[in-house]
Amino acid sequence: MTTKLINEIEALKKSLVKKTIECRLREFGCFRHKSTKEWFSELCFCLLTANSKAQTAIQIQKDLGATGFCHACFDDVRQCIITNKHRFHNNKSKYIVEARAHIDIKEKITDIVLYDGEKEAREWLVKNIKGLGYKEASHFMRNVGYTKLAILDRHILRLMHECGYIKTIPKTLSKNIYLEIEKKFNNIAKKFDMNSAELDLYMWYLKTGKILK
Repeated sequence: MTTKLINEIEALKKSLVKKTIECRLREFGCFRHKSTKEWFSELCFCLLTANSKAQTAIQIQKDLGATGFCHACFDDVRQCIITNKHRFHNNKSKYIVEARAHIDIKEKITDIVLYDGEKEAREWLVKNIKGLGYKEASHFMRNVGYTKLAILDRHILRLMHECGYIKTIPKTLSKNIYLEIEKKFNNIAKKFDMNSAELDLYMWYLKTGKILK
């Protein structure tokens, strides 16, 4: 582990950032008690974040709400995405509407995790929810309270590269490459005595100066 990363994270743990991260993690943990509509809303949020800004995805989620994600027609979902100047409005609207085939997502994911674990739940998401890759599926799992998966977005990959954990930033993330880098990320988390969800928030803050979701 590089001295630079150790020093930066240890400094954050002594600042107000630590309390904000702890608060966010509690919010994620409480998601287990929310309705299946709220889980579906979070799934749609993660569909929106693919290759797009999280902040505009958050605003779309606020505008549509869980009811909108579950029931609004394609045109209304599309218009909300356009209004918020979010990318790929046609595809993302299509993915959201198609995902309604799995609107009981809470029950499905909870059962898979119970019997087979978080990684198998992520595999199901990638295979069954069009528009979700490993990053977005891991993002969803983290946001509904699971802690063992790495969200390898561009900020995390850049920081891992800068600190020497990966030699290059991959142009594309195949399943094998994703799992290989995730193993390195999870090892870093263990050395900090953190779970992967917690380390992600610290590293994301180091690159962006923000704590979103």
